[in-house]
Amino acid sequence: MPYLLVVNLLWAFSFSLIGEYLAGRVDSDFAVLIRVAIAALVFLPFTRWRGLPGRLVAGFWLAGALQFGITYLCLYRSFAVLTVPEVLLFTVLTPIYVTLLDDALVRRFNPWALAAALVAVGGGILIRFQPVEGEYLMGFLLLQLANATFAAGQVLCRHLLLRHPVDLPLYRFFGHFFLGALVLALPSFLIFGNPARLPATAVQWGVLLWMGLFATALGMFWWVKGSTRVDGGTLAVMNELHVPLGLLVNLLIWNRDADLGRMALGAAVILISLGLNRVGRCQQVAEGSGVQAEAGATRHG
Repeated sequence: MPYLLVVNLLWAFSFSLIGEYLAGRVDSDFAVLIRVAIAALVFLPFTRWRGLPGRLVAGFWLAGALQFGITYLCLYRSFAVLTVPEVLLFTVLTPIYVTLLDDALVRRFNPWALAAALVAVGGGILIRFQPVEGEYLMGFLLLQLANATFAAGQVLCRHLLLRHPVDLPLYRFFGHFFLGALVLALPSFLIFGNPARLPATAVQWGVLLWMGLFATALGMFWWVKGSTRVDGGTLAVMNELHVPLGLLVNLLIWNRDADLGRMALGAAVILISLGLNRVGRCQQVAEGSGVQAEAGATRHG
């Protein structure tokens, strides 16, 4: 969990940096491309090209294409038909997708994990909710696709690492993740990008460099690594923690107005969801131990 907490803090800063220095000023496709390219350059010198399970490599390419390809293409395009509060509201559903996809991959249904995800979503809505007005159906659908692909990418990485263990540290093959992202990020800029809106100041280039090195390269690396050390329910809840952290960072550094009571209430609900998920895990362990003990008694009876 420490890895996931650190990454949430990194991403909390990222929201404010994007909003203050990049949004509306720098072409969004170029910003995504630069982030992915910098991250790829960080890991490529360490990348192993041979001797890895084929499914592991292909899965990481697919996960990268999902999380930094489809997700960001949909996210940025949703701003054409949605206001910022609407975008924020519709992104709080990610934990539910994480829970459902994680359960689907292991062919089970964990009601505790789903309940924890729903509670976490409730906390996010408490913090972010704004009335929805106007034509928003297309934007809503775009963001649900973005939420689903972002969830699918992280769940896929988690299960690939659990099912295909290798004798190499993660950084030796994590470059494949960002190569998969480049497969979509590069054509997207070439087709949809606007060369007239490239970064024009040192600050904008500095923000992109920070985003590429920390939020993207280290952030995604630590997120994937941390995802293998928690259960699916905890991973789902962690997808909502950036909400109060992002608002707090924006308030403390850029002095933006925020409803502190509402933010504290939403954060408390998210923390409650973590406790709910932990109770569910303990109950499942207890039930599993009881079943094993009963089976043992039957064999010896």
